[in-house]
Amino acid sequence: MTTETVVEPRRNPVGHVHKVGYANRVIKKRKIKRRVTKRFESKAPMALQELYLSCKEVFKGPGTVPLPRDVERLCHLLDKMKPEDVGLSSALQFFQPKTAVKCTPRVTTTTIYKCDKFSLCIFFLPATAVIPLHNHPGMTVFSKLLLGTMHIKSYDWVSPPSADEPVQPSNLRLAKLVTESVFEAPCNTSVLYPTTGGNIHQFTAITPCAVLDVLGPPYSKEDGRDCSHYKDHPCSAISNGEMKLTEEEGNSYGWLEEIEMPENSQMDGIRYLGPQIVESRD
Repeated sequence: MTTETVVEPRRNPVGHVHKVGYANRVIKKRKIKRRVTKRFESKAPMALQELYLSCKEVFKGPGTVPLPRDVERLCHLLDKMKPEDVGLSSALQFFQPKTAVKCTPRVTTTTIYKCDKFSLCIFFLPATAVIPLHNHPGMTVFSKLLLGTMHIKSYDWVSPPSADEPVQPSNLRLAKLVTESVFEAPCNTSVLYPTTGGNIHQFTAITPCAVLDVLGPPYSKEDGRDCSHYKDHPCSAISNGEMKLTEEEGNSYGWLEEIEMPENSQMDGIRYLGPQIVESRD
C-alpha cells in the first residue's frame, strides 16, 4: 500500500502537468501590465518659467530689436520677480556679511539659461565691487536689481562709429550721459538698446547686490558681439574744436577711452543651483 500510494501520482504525469500549466495561464491573464504615465511638474517658479517662455517668443535673433509691446511685456514680468524666483534670499550670508571685504571684491556670475537668441544670468557684486564701463554691441538688455543698493552710470555715443571717421590719436569718443543714479531693490527694470538707453554702463555696488540680466542676443566673439571696456573723462577737461558746449552741457557728456579689461574686473563663473527651467521644444 505504501509503494502504490507513492508511485500512483506518477502514472498520470501529463494530467498533473496540465493542471499546473492551466493554473499558470490563469495567473498570467490576471497579471495585466498597465502603462503608467508620469506627470512631471515644472521645477521653476511660475515667474521664472513664464519669463523664459516669453523670451523665446520675444527675441528673434541677432540683428533684431524687440517690439515696444514686447519690451513692455518683459518689463512687466521682470518688475514682479522676486529673489525667491531664482532661489535667492536676503537672509543668505552673502547679503549679510559680518565683516568688510579687505581685498578687491570679486564679481561672480551664473547662467540660468543660454541659447543663440538670448540668455538669462545673475551677477553677484559684494559691497564696493565694480563692473566697469562696458558696452553691449547689437544687444537689447534688461537689468533687474533683485537685492541690494547699486549706483548705475550709463552712456550712449553721440554719433555712431563711421568707417570714414578719422581715428583720433587719443582714442576718445564723445558720449552722452544717460543715467547716473542710485537704485535700491525692489525697483523697476532698466532697458538698454543697441544704440540707445545707455548701451555703455557701469555698476557699482553700495551694498551686496544681485542683478538679473536678460540679454538678447548674448555676447558672442564669433559673431562680433565682444565686450569692450571704457574709462570716462570729464568733457570739460578735454577741448573739442568741432563742438562747443557750455559748462552745464558739458556735465551731460563725457569722453570715453577704450581700455583693456581691468584685471580686478574679471568675473568668476559659478554654477547655477537655483530653480531649473523646463525647456520647451520649438
